[in-house]
Amino acid sequence: MGPIAGQLISEQIKLEILTVIATSQHQGVSAQRSCSLLAINHRRIVRWQQHARLGQGLADRTPGPKEALHRVLPAEIEQIVALAGSARYADLSHRMLAVTAWDKGLFQASFSTVYRVLKERNLMRARGPGGRHNGNSKPPVRKALSGPNQRWCWDISYLMTFQKGVYLYLYLLLDEWSRKAIQWRIRWHQTAEESRWLLEGGLVAQNILDLPEEQRPELINDRGRQMKAKPIQRLCEDHGMPQLFARPRTPNDNPFIESAFSTVKRAPAYPGRFLDDGQAVAYFERYFTWYDTEHYHSGIDYVTPQQAHDGLRGQIVNQRQTKKLAQRLRRREQNQQQKNNPQKLKNHNKIPASLVA
Repeated sequence: MGPIAGQLISEQIKLEILTVIATSQHQGVSAQRSCSLLAINHRRIVRWQQHARLGQGLADRTPGPKEALHRVLPAEIEQIVALAGSARYADLSHRMLAVTAWDKGLFQASFSTVYRVLKERNLMRARGPGGRHNGNSKPPVRKALSGPNQRWCWDISYLMTFQKGVYLYLYLLLDEWSRKAIQWRIRWHQTAEESRWLLEGGLVAQNILDLPEEQRPELINDRGRQMKAKPIQRLCEDHGMPQLFARPRTPNDNPFIESAFSTVKRAPAYPGRFLDDGQAVAYFERYFTWYDTEHYHSGIDYVTPQQAHDGLRGQIVNQRQTKKLAQRLRRREQNQQQKNNPQKLKNHNKIPASLVA
């Protein structure tokens, strides 16, 4: 391999080199000797000569096929666009659209494929009420979790009412591993007593008191007066549950509950203000049912918190991967048939109208 071999050579220069080699061969100089003098690999010359004989041209081309054999099918593109444009799924991000389609059996396409299709059709603008993630959050150092009910996080958030300066309060207890809302309460005041009822409700709902102390969850919370109150500390001591405290002014030490509150208040149906506690309770009964059983959570491989809490996360993710690989093979077969047969193949698989209405 000489200096010419490592360079990009234009089509015109390639033709001139072939001409020189052909002329030299007529004068008794072998092609290999000419290649040695020109410092170019002989096999490269043979390849150029073959392309020239077949009329393929000598210009450098991008290696590989122009289109992947497993590229998304036209019918699938129509399905992606139809799903994204439906009123029912207008607030979902491209990732949530993909996961929804996987589990409803509509199509099997990766996040990047759905993103590319939607971007090409100008459907990626302002999908959902949230903004971009800043990417700066770092999780606190914690022991690794292997299942539900090993660490709970909890906090209290303001809910606005129609009266200035008057607030309702949402008490929320979350399982950190599955992100399931273990327990929640709506109250007019922030008190240690209400916090104790929240935690005790979680203990009863998850049958924690039937477990040995070493298997009971630890709690993580910030340093609010309700969290540091003696009734809460006494409850943790009595039931053998360690209590961890986030650092002052460091919400990233307890990021999962903060994220849950953000999800609550960015939900498309969130009213923003509540008339009274009855209206708030009615709303959050519907919301947390949806959150636990229908919401595809990005932090747990896009399964629902209830599925993760029940130990189904690995099974669901593996099933999705199997379906995705199977669809990839089907696309290769159909695209190969299309390549070999000029007649266009028609795919009549359409999304049921009930799913996009």
